[in-house]
Amino acid sequence: MSDSTVFTAADPDEVHRIDDLDENVDIYAASGAQSDGRVFNAVGGDWEDIVGEVGSRPEERIVVNMGPQHPSTHGVLRLILELEGETVTEARAGIGYLHTGIEKNMEFRTWTQGVTFCTRMDYVMPLHTETAYCLAVEKLLGITDQIPERASAIRVLMMELNRITSHLVCMGTGGMEMGATTVMTIGFRERERILSVFEMISGLRMNHAYIRPGGVAQDLPAGALQAIRDLIPEVRKGIHELELLMLENPILKGRMVGVGSLDLTGCMALGITGPMLRSAGLPHDLRKSAPYCGYEKYDFDIPVRHGADAYDRLCVRIDEMYQSLRIVEQVCDELQNNPGPVMVEDKKIAWPAQLAVGPDGMGNSLAHIKEIMGTSMESLIHHFKLVTEGFRVPPGQAYAAVESAKGELGCHAVSDGGTRPYRVHFREPSFNNLQAVSAMCEGAQVADVIVAVASIDPVMGGVDR
Repeated sequence: MSDSTVFTAADPDEVHRIDDLDENVDIYAASGAQSDGRVFNAVGGDWEDIVGEVGSRPEERIVVNMGPQHPSTHGVLRLILELEGETVTEARAGIGYLHTGIEKNMEFRTWTQGVTFCTRMDYVMPLHTETAYCLAVEKLLGITDQIPERASAIRVLMMELNRITSHLVCMGTGGMEMGATTVMTIGFRERERILSVFEMISGLRMNHAYIRPGGVAQDLPAGALQAIRDLIPEVRKGIHELELLMLENPILKGRMVGVGSLDLTGCMALGITGPMLRSAGLPHDLRKSAPYCGYEKYDFDIPVRHGADAYDRLCVRIDEMYQSLRIVEQVCDELQNNPGPVMVEDKKIAWPAQLAVGPDGMGNSLAHIKEIMGTSMESLIHHFKLVTEGFRVPPGQAYAAVESAKGELGCHAVSDGGTRPYRVHFREPSFNNLQAVSAMCEGAQVADVIVAVASIDPVMGGVDR
């Protein structure tokens, strides 16, 4: 409701028309009080007639704030909607309510400690952000070709599992916002299976800081590959359950087909990537067009649809989860047959990767602790300097991008030759994709705004950072 529009309601037994009363008199205001704007006294009559009379005055608009704390805005997103009745005439996104200063804080930490910050940006797909950052740092160091194959394979494994969890959150929360609570419970049930594997491998369910410059923090623990193999058919069954529940549901199709449309021209003009772009018919995916971490070795397809609406984005995400499971199966076979190091050999860069997960979390292996504490003063000094001061990165700048669950996620890292980044900036797909709110929502109904925003799948931690 705008500041210039005030509605009052009188005794329903008193039948008056709007025009019968002075528009500038609030019949419920205190004696002598003045209204800030025009007053519409709605007294008796049918609500549709009242709204129709108000809507007949083109200079009058109702402005509604949807958020920043609203159950259907995917976090603290604020949408400023200008309405004519139930029709959205203007939609704007207000951001910044979750600003954490992550990019600035990274300038005051070592290059390795930066992973701990960027993993908290888009907390739904942290492993993609960690990988993009580490790839940029490795470019600056000139060690891209020295990353062990096993480390790259583990990165792919973790990212594809993370892609599935991100899509499950998108569909689960989007379904809940439309009243389909079963979609939420099934989606989060399958997500929990994968988060248990993440906890087994990294020690944490979220905010892992597992992918490090030079490789990964530690190798897969015993039993991890078998746990993943056991997980795949269960998750595939759960995805199929969601598919059966959603795709041919007439209520869901009525809410999503033709809603939030943004064609290929609009996507290209706004720099939209990810499932939104592929739902408009363009099979653009960095895993194919600019492979990284060895993606060129794996056999998978790029799902594409052509409806460019919320329903087709849902279909693309479901298809992508099946493709991610295909990749995970191939990576498991590769890791089974190819043991090896998981951290670059250069000891001036490599953090200790001989870690073990115990009841107290992660820590150095007992053999490593015994060496640095008992038999080698040089190892102890090196360990101390590497962890407290960090390694130096040659001056320069580099950009690395990955295909995250939401689109192109890029990291631009700048070094002045020190042990800390001079500047780190991320191309966060949620931020770019959120530009489409106006194009997707204006001219639609208020209820369609919820569906359109859910189909973008923004995470405000990544938008504001």
